[in-house]
Amino acid sequence: MSAIEELITELARLPGIGRKTAQRLTFHLLQHPPEQAVRLASALIAVTERVRPCAECGNFTEDQPCAICTDPRRDPGVLCVVEEASAVAVVDRSTDFRGRYHVLGGRLSPLDGVGPESLRLDPLVRRVREGGVREVILATNPSMEGEVTATYVQQLLAGLGVRVTRLARGLPMGGDLEYVDGVTLAHALIARRDVS
Repeated sequence: MSAIEELITELARLPGIGRKTAQRLTFHLLQHPPEQAVRLASALIAVTERVRPCAECGNFTEDQPCAICTDPRRDPGVLCVVEEASAVAVVDRSTDFRGRYHVLGGRLSPLDGVGPESLRLDPLVRRVREGGVREVILATNPSMEGEVTATYVQQLLAGLGVRVTRLARGLPMGGDLEYVDGVTLAHALIARRDVS
């Protein structure tokens, strides 16, 4: 396999990158000074050598524990449970959430061979049992696997004296009922509120 074909193949393995996009990226790199590709390669090597999951929350970090876990302005009594580390940045950037996080490292998916033992559930239970956690916010994705995962975590934490909540779900602002899927519409109906 040629070097060009090898790079295209490796880039195409990344999520959201198809073969055509991988090919465009490869030729983009080849059309620019070699230093640009070397900087990219150096950044890839550095991130794989220096970044690890936080021992406390599971978010990716170079420091142990991460900056969020050591931030004294954050409330350690409120944990937002997410499936993947990428969700931490999304929630933090999009909201005024000032609690801390717990990254599960995936979601339950028996068909894909992902069971409870594959997720960071034991560290979550340990954090709750150690005390000080008043609320656990389940922020798993609104997919079938995300719902199953949230239900499993809720049952796992039952009886530990912690409030367990779930992110609200429903219709997106500016959405049209005609294009909303049935599950989203059903959740919106269940979570309806009084307007008076």
